[in-house]
Amino acid sequence: MTSVLLSLATIVALGACAPASAGVRTIVLDIEHSRFRPAHLTVTRGETVRFVVRNGDPIDHELIVGDREVQDIHENGTEAHHGAKPGEVSVPADGEASTTYTFDSSEDLLFGCHLPAHWDYGMKGSITVEG
Repeated sequence: MTSVLLSLATIVALGACAPASAGVRTIVLDIEHSRFRPAHLTVTRGETVRFVVRNGDPIDHELIVGDREVQDIHENGTEAHHGAKPGEVSVPADGEASTTYTFDSSEDLLFGCHLPAHWDYGMKGSITVEG
């Protein structure tokens, strides 16, 4: 019994000394009239962000986070539903969805919706990555 308590005390002590994680920041993106609000974000390199997307429109949308190449692939692609990859999520009409993305590079990125004609209509935004 004493060895079990000693082992438990050691585990607790080691856990208390473990470095704290940077955590995950939540950013809420609202969709109204096929526009993201806010349309510009600033994040820090290495930061992990949980995007909560609230769709106030009576039609489906999506959120795709990535560089110009990623946006071009989705604009010309045929994926009907997103959610398996970080930074990609489908959002139902009058619904809410979330995705998490880690900004590993200092490259500025874009986000947008690529359902038919949504990107061209202006359903996009920019992300400045600092650091």
